Amino acid sequence: MLAQKTLPLVADPAEAAAAQALMTEPEAPLSDAPLYSPEAAGALLLLLLLSPKTPAEPGDR
Repeated sequence: MLAQKTLPLVADPAEAAAAQALMTEPEAPLSDAPLYSPEAAGALLLLLLLSPKTPAEPGDR
């Protein structure tokens, strides 16, 4: 039978406050996250259609 034992976190108040501040820090209003652009879907489809076909296995083995 498996047993799991949970121990309380032991940290001084300064470390606990620093960890809490890092976890609750808000996200920046501006980021480098990619944005949806509908014209990119057409370019990706074009690249998919122009990509080389996968080679077929020869049938005369």
